[in-house]
Amino acid sequence: MELRQLRYLAAIGEHGNLGRAAKALYVSQPALSYALKRLEAELGVRLFDRTPAGVAPTAAGSEVLAAAADALAAADRVAAAAERHKTGGVLRVGFEASGAGELTTRARAELARRGFRVVPKRFDWGGEAAALRQGAVDAAFVWLPADLDGCESVVVRTEPRVVGVPVGHRLAGRDSVTVDETNTEPLMWTDKAPHAWVDWWAVNPRPDGTEPVWGPKNDNVEEMLEQVAEGAAVCFAPASMAAYYARPDLAWVPLADAEPLRVALAWRPGNPLAEEFAAVVRSLM
Repeated sequence: MELRQLRYLAAIGEHGNLGRAAKALYVSQPALSYALKRLEAELGVRLFDRTPAGVAPTAAGSEVLAAAADALAAADRVAAAAERHKTGGVLRVGFEASGAGELTTRARAELARRGFRVVPKRFDWGGEAAALRQGAVDAAFVWLPADLDGCESVVVRTEPRVVGVPVGHRLAGRDSVTVDETNTEPLMWTDKAPHAWVDWWAVNPRPDGTEPVWGPKNDNVEEMLEQVAEGAAVCFAPASMAAYYARPDLAWVPLADAEPLRVALAWRPGNPLAEEFAAVVRSLM
């Protein structure tokens, strides 16, 4: 019996359909069907019954699936232990500005407690997703929307958005504002990020159908906040930025009708250490 066979078995059990399981495994359906028949012959029991929708585990199949899951988890731990020594136990984790809030810090600390060294890599304006795709980091807390083609991902945090204004601004001190109430204000933006990312953050088009008044450009969060503080423009940001980048010359006001930010943990498949990091993050959510 090989681990490959158990991974095939787990995929069939998860999808309940040989075609979908084959697609997820990047193998042909005939090859997967043949592998299942060989495993059933080797074990001497039928593991799945055919159904109108696909396949369903038999009584024996259900018990074998549970045991296979345990075996695969153990194999992943073996691979993670080897990876730790092969790479020196180093995991490069990308993030942007405030990342996923305190979850970022807690996850890094937990992995460090397990004997790994987590190296944080900060990026600006969508750069963490590109770094992940290019292999510059092993995992990343990614601000969506983002191109995560070829990566595994899970949404780990959502948070409301706020508008940053200079102290003394007409909107400062409000309990909340709508996006349309900012329409006449120049808005900070960047040409360093994909257009879809910029438009999402700018809420372009606005709820009333208009385009934002584009203000000065910036290359990073520090430049953005400096120009907001001097009154050159306002900015849209996640609520966590109000805590992580608190300044006496800035005020942060909730945006009542802006879609909240979703933060995903994404990682490159085939990296046991990154997989373990993802499991740690899930356990802390």
